[in-house]
Order: sequence, then structure tokens, then C-alpha cells
Amino acid sequence: MSTQTIPTGGTKPTAASAFHTAFVVAWLFCLVFYFMEYAVRSAPSVMLPELRAAFGLNTAGLSSLIGLYYYSYAGFAIVAGASVDRWGAKYTIPAGVLILAVGTAMFGVNVSWIAGVGRFLQGAGAAFAFVAAVYLAARGLPARYLATAIGITQCVGMLGGSAGQFVVAPLTHGPLEWHQFWIYAGAVTLFIAVAMFIATPREHLSQGANASIWTTFAPYKIVLTNPQSYLCGLCGGLLFLPTTVFAMTWAVSFLQEGWHVAYPQAVDRAASVAMGWVFGSPILGYIADHIGRRKPVILAGAALMLAATLAIFYLPPETFPPYVLGFLLGFGSGAAMIPYSIIKEVNPDHAKGSATGAMNFLVFVMTALVSPAFGWWMQKLAGGTALTLDVFDIAGSVYVAAIVAAAILTLFLKETGSAVRATN
Repeated sequence: MSTQTIPTGGTKPTAASAFHTAFVVAWLFCLVFYFMEYAVRSAPSVMLPELRAAFGLNTAGLSSLIGLYYYSYAGFAIVAGASVDRWGAKYTIPAGVLILAVGTAMFGVNVSWIAGVGRFLQGAGAAFAFVAAVYLAARGLPARYLATAIGITQCVGMLGGSAGQFVVAPLTHGPLEWHQFWIYAGAVTLFIAVAMFIATPREHLSQGANASIWTTFAPYKIVLTNPQSYLCGLCGGLLFLPTTVFAMTWAVSFLQEGWHVAYPQAVDRAASVAMGWVFGSPILGYIADHIGRRKPVILAGAALMLAATLAIFYLPPETFPPYVLGFLLGFGSGAAMIPYSIIKEVNPDHAKGSATGAMNFLVFVMTALVSPAFGWWMQKLAGGTALTLDVFDIAGSVYVAAIVAAAILTLFLKETGSAVRATN
């Protein structure tokens, strides 16, 4: 890769052991972007009856509509990673926020195909958020804080995911119609795009920015020929399924139709999973950095997830106090972010953005495939009638299997923590 040069008005990326204020400030603004994309991601879960009525969809059709987000997210994760590696963050990040803003507003149009395009654009724009946050954190913070920064990033994202449920629910069942929420949310996201453009420093990465478009994707050859990259993606993707498919899509319906919990309480209890992430992501990230090891923390998080999932689906609802199991599931799920640190550490520095993009691609391809299949399977189990607790309990076996598989695959990951690097 070419030696970096700094043009007038540009900013040199930080050394691995130093802080760089401009990139730290941009990272903080990017956290707001990440918050918003998670809120948009989870918001449909609290308005499923309204969406069914507005678009005339059954369970499988509604699951497919919501799942469009994950298809575009997976595909554009590749584009996002390559774009920030090639052109830097100044223009690529605001472009991603702008796409999210347009898609969010379009989802509020009471026409199914327009809403479908909007949901697709939401995922496309959202794909830039985490890639951008990791890219900016890697340039603004010393390397020893990377896992902690990724944990904080996911903490903010899950705050958005939680807000997309416990804040949006009373809004759309009070002062706002469901479609008004999406239009206003699009306007707020547009404001974030402008702020992000102002805050992000300009860079001159290399002469490679003017090379053939195919060179943009050259780092992916390195990332995607590394078997460890696939292990990271599979581990992260499997650990994400209980939150992306269950908590952020079907948890409210599970609590209402399976446990017969009243709607307001069902929303709050579903949001407790994301709140668990809020604490679990930075704490588990910090522990992984502090002990200098990644794999034991992933395994501990998976064990906590497995215990909580088994209790949710196979123990009587009154066994544990409300909110406890959801919070524990979310807390353990914070371990799903640690493979994001590993994939960056098992690949070269010049492919940081591409490594994160590849990770997001692998993770969300899995979600994109499972989400509609899960909706179709539940509809088949229900026999075309209303969903019941028995249907949800059978479907819950998917999450149990995913967590167990992730734990097994973790054993084959390369340990990249500082404690191991120090002994090499």
C-alpha cells in the first residue's frame, strides 16, 4: 500500500499508541448515527399489527418486509468497508446517514412497495454506521482501547435499539400515527447527516483512491481468504440471532400472544434485551481488554445467553421476575461484539474497514436468511392460525442451537488478546 501523505486541510491518522482528538470527536458523532440506525431497526417490532393492517401482510410477508433491512445491510457492509478504506470517512459516512434518512421517511408511506424500498435503503445506509464507528475509533484511540471502544459503540447502538421499542411504542400509540413516526425520524436522521459531515476530518489516504474501482475491493481478497475471518463472522452471526431475529422482531408478539403480557409491559420487557446489551457490550469488551484474552469472554457470554434463552422458552413465565431474563440475555449477547475485535486483529492494518465490512456481511447474511425463514416456519407451525406459546417454544430451539454452535466455533478462533501477543 502507498505511503500516506497529508494534503493541506487533511488529517493524518493517529499512531497506534496515541489519541487523535479530531477522530475521537467524529467517532462520538458517529455514535449518534449508530443509535439512530438501531432505533430504526427495532421500531417495527412495536407496530406489527399496524403494519399488517396497512400493507395487508401475513406473518411470513411481514417478516420478509422487515427482513429486507438485513439483506441490504449485508450487501452494503462490503461497500461500506471498502469505501472507508479507499476514500476515508469525510464523505462516505454522511452519504450512509443520508441513505438511512431517505429510507426511514419512505417507510412511512402507506404503500407496500415504497415501504419495501424504504426498508431496503434503511439497511443500506445503516451498514455504514458500525464500519464507520470502528474506523474512526481505530484512528482516534490507542489500539489497547479498541475492544472497549467497540463495546461502547455497541452500547450506544443498543440504547437506540431499546429506544426503538420503549420510546417508539408510546409515541405511535399516543401523539403520533405509526407512519408519522417514520417521517419525523427521517428528518432527524437528515440532521445527523449534516452534523456528521461537519464533524468528520478530511484525510488523504493514498494515491490508491484514484486507482481502478476494483482496487477498492482488493483488501477483501486478504480478509476473505483468511479462514479466521469466516470463524469470526459465524460466531458473531450466531450470537446475534437471539437479538436481531427474536428480541428486535418477535419478542413483543411472544410476550403478548405466548405469555399474555399486556402490550405496554411486553414492549418494556422486550426492550430489556437491548438494555442488557447497553451494559454487557462495554463491560465484556473491557474485561477482554483487561485480561488480554478474547475467547474466554465470548464463551462466558454464550453460556449466559444459553441459560437465559432456555429459561425464557422452557420454564414457566413466573419463574423469574420480569425483565431479568431479557436483561441477562442481552448482557451475555454483548460478547457477540468481541469477534469484531478479533477479525481486525487477524487481518492487516490497511484492511481495517474491509475487515469490519466483511464481518458485518457475514453476520447479517445469516440474519437475512434466518429472519424470513423463521417467520415462514412459525406460520407453518401455527397452521395459519394465531401464534401460540407452543409455536414460540418450538421455534426457540433455533436460538438454542445457534448459541451452542457459536460456542463450539469459538474454540477454533485464534486468540488475539494482548496477553497472548505479549508472549509471542
